[in-house]
Amino acid sequence: MQDNDIKQLIAQAIKGTFTIQELIANIETPPSPDMGDYALVCFKFAAKLKKSPVIIAKQIADSLANLPYPVVSAEAVGGYVNFRIDKEYLAKKVFTQVLNLKEQYGTSKPCGKTICIDYSSINIAKPFHIGHLSTTVIGAALYRLYKKLGYNVVGINHLGDWGTQFGKLIYAFLAWSNPEKLKAKGISELSNLYVRYHKEAEQDALLDDKAREWFKKIEDGDKVALQLFSLFKEITLIEVSKVYDRLGVSFDSYNGEAFYNDKMDIVLEELQAAGLLKDSDGAKIVDLEQYDMAPCLIKKADGASLYATRDLAAAYYRKSTYDFHKCLYVVAYQQALHFRQVFKVLELLGKDWAQDLVHVQFGMVSLEDGTMSTRRGKVVLLQNVLDKAQQKALDIISQKNPELEGKQEIADIVGTGAVVFGTLYNNRIKDIVFSYDKALNFDGETGPYLQYTATRCASVLEKGGFESMLNSPFEYKDEFFGVDNKEGEAVIALLDSYPDVLAEAGEKYEPSLIARHLIDLAQAFNKFYYEHRILDSSREQAGRLALVCAVKHVLMDGLDLLGIKIPNKM
Repeated sequence: MQDNDIKQLIAQAIKGTFTIQELIANIETPPSPDMGDYALVCFKFAAKLKKSPVIIAKQIADSLANLPYPVVSAEAVGGYVNFRIDKEYLAKKVFTQVLNLKEQYGTSKPCGKTICIDYSSINIAKPFHIGHLSTTVIGAALYRLYKKLGYNVVGINHLGDWGTQFGKLIYAFLAWSNPEKLKAKGISELSNLYVRYHKEAEQDALLDDKAREWFKKIEDGDKVALQLFSLFKEITLIEVSKVYDRLGVSFDSYNGEAFYNDKMDIVLEELQAAGLLKDSDGAKIVDLEQYDMAPCLIKKADGASLYATRDLAAAYYRKSTYDFHKCLYVVAYQQALHFRQVFKVLELLGKDWAQDLVHVQFGMVSLEDGTMSTRRGKVVLLQNVLDKAQQKALDIISQKNPELEGKQEIADIVGTGAVVFGTLYNNRIKDIVFSYDKALNFDGETGPYLQYTATRCASVLEKGGFESMLNSPFEYKDEFFGVDNKEGEAVIALLDSYPDVLAEAGEKYEPSLIARHLIDLAQAFNKFYYEHRILDSSREQAGRLALVCAVKHVLMDGLDLLGIKIPNKM
């Protein structure tokens, strides 16, 4: 029996007024094993049946007189029907699947559909700061997740590489810097020039005219302007690649705003043909008042394009190039109106795929000392955050295990993992104030806690010689001995629900569901570990080692999806 066959079995037993698909879609894993192994949620059936979910649940439970094996009971509780599965059957199912599939457990067959994910989207010539952390790690986690769920995935770093800020930088570079300084200091020199420009411009308004002139030269293909523009871009990408390498993040496309500069005409032509373009004080807009939105500004009075124009062109390009099933924009919630406007304009143009565009919103990440301003130079560099987390991890490791070999490398893995997990653990829409002490707590709901639990599993398996027995396909024999207790059953239930958690995380664009499930699994396992001796010569040892091995594989896979490595020792 495969992963969802129990749901299929339950749905077949109920049938009646509902389709099998309706029932399966509403069968979930209860939050606590005490409630059962599976639960049918009846709330969505209330409107269809014109009855309360409580009555529906009771009627369904009462109708299930002869339960099909391995279902052993069905009980109505509130608006739910809770089902219990034969515990030995569940253990056999979980162990056989996890120990044979290993990190492939929960992987779906290729579906032939493509998902585009626009994430990170750093700005050229500006530092990679902590404000980019959420979009980068959420986007990368979704990228890995959808690959596991069987999709073709295209990761896009939509670079901020267009606009008058480049005219400002060229003016500032020519006025106050030189190639030697730029080569020596890299992106920090560009950042300093950007800050200085805005300070000087406050005193001299003519500087903005100079900046616009230089940006016009970029648009017109001026040789000097293009050389400097390309140099600034190259320096930025070299610098940010260091952070991406530490985070284990990569992209399939770096097509940014500049790439779409010559691809906007078709959008403008279609808007004009559809009668959607309106004049507004010399600018071109799409009026969205009847949809309770401000106008979508398409062209400025001076003819310059805007973010919306380029995002519309990017959507056209992505649909024609990738024929996406979904296109996700992992961008902060402050841009909600912008994306509502863009998506609505595409809908008004008759693009049926506009419904497949999704703004995956997230809250802001900050440190205890508050907000940032690139113009004022008040930024917290992400590189510095990772360095500080690494140093704090090294201090903790040195205190806990001073003789540990390779402490520096392990500290980097632990520190980086703490930063990533601390960002992904909370629901993505929440604002986060990042705390090094909380993120690096080895006993809390943190990345280091999961890493430590995974290394504990590996250590137990090495001592027990269990993994060496798994070179051939795993066959379930008497492994139920040793895990037939409430602690073991709680772990098995969490292992069993892992594929469903992955599917739900994909449906909700929510990596935090994976992070929280891994914490639940690690806590349940550690409770089992402390309550039951694993390595002994009794008949219980095989079952307990099988459980340890299954936990290790799921923790490894889940952490890998989140972008977190596991050290060999801790």
